[in-house]
Amino acid sequence: MIDTLLIIVLVVVVFLLIYVAIKPDQFEIQRKLSINALPERLFPLINDFHNMNTWSAWETVDPEMKRSFSGESSGLGAQYAWEGNKQIGQGSMEIIESIPPSKVAFSLDFIKPFVGHNIVEFTLDPVGENTIVTQTMRGRNAYLPKLMCLIFFNQDKMIGGMFEKGLNNLKEIAEQSGSE
Repeated sequence: MIDTLLIIVLVVVVFLLIYVAIKPDQFEIQRKLSINALPERLFPLINDFHNMNTWSAWETVDPEMKRSFSGESSGLGAQYAWEGNKQIGQGSMEIIESIPPSKVAFSLDFIKPFVGHNIVEFTLDPVGENTIVTQTMRGRNAYLPKLMCLIFFNQDKMIGGMFEKGLNNLKEIAEQSGSE
C-alpha cells in the first residue's frame, strides 16, 4: 500500500516537473485603464521616476525602502534604483524609450529576491478626452520561477494586481489635477 502511494506521488512529481519544463519561458503581463486626461498630462507622471512615488503601487509596499536616482532627470537615460524589505527586494530601472506623449519603456532589473530582467512599457492612446493607458511587462521565466508560479502564486494576478492599483492611482492623480 505504501509502495503504491509512493509510486503515485513520484509519478505526479515527475509529470509536474515535465509540465513546468515545457511551459513557455516568456511571459507577458498587461493591464489597461481609461483615464479622463490627455496623454500630455499623463506622460510626465510616467516619464520621470521622481513622480512614481505619487502613483506606483510598489512605492507603498515598503515605506523604509531606499531609493536613488541617476542619469537624466527624466526621459531617456533616467535611472532609478531601490533596496527594500523581502517583499520589495532590490533592483533598478532605466528609461530606454521615451516618445512624448505616447510611450515610455524601461528596463527593469531585479537583483533580490530573484535575478530577473524585464521590459516594462506604458503606452498612452488618446480616445477623445480620455487616454487608454496600457502597462505591459515582458520577460523570461527560468525553470525555478516557473515552478514557483505554478505551485505558490499566480504571477499574472500578483503583478497584474499591482499594475491595476498603480493605474488607478495614476487615474486619480491625473483626473484630480485636471479638475483644478
